[in-house]
Amino acid sequence: MKKSVLLAAGAGLIAIAAFVALKPEPRPATPQKGDALVEITLPASLGAEAAMGKTAFDATCATCHGENATGRLGMGPPLIHKIYEPSHHGDMAFIMAVQNGVRAHHWPFGDMPPQTGLTQADVKNIIIYVREVQRANGIM
Repeated sequence: MKKSVLLAAGAGLIAIAAFVALKPEPRPATPQKGDALVEITLPASLGAEAAMGKTAFDATCATCHGENATGRLGMGPPLIHKIYEPSHHGDMAFIMAVQNGVRAHHWPFGDMPPQTGLTQADVKNIIIYVREVQRANGIM
């Protein structure tokens, strides 16, 4: 009787070990509309103007461009992306986008309408914020 109990316990342990070793990896969640499009590293700290820019960005831009400018699936592109590096989209491109809107040309999100309620100082600080986060991610 003791041998059969030990054999049954041993078989049970082997079955548990096999299940743990062979169980399939959980599937990653399917991305949902609004999910961030890129993962980024935030700078250790922001300068004073960049901190004000983050506040303005969060109030006006993050709805489409995502928290920390990481983009939002189905809504708006990430600004922390090599496409928006200063040599391709200079600061004036950001200013013009806010003032005039932008026709879709790099991403399939549709046109960006002009943005209202931002002062020139707000836009300047938003650009400083985006550029600081870009630099923290090797985009220069």
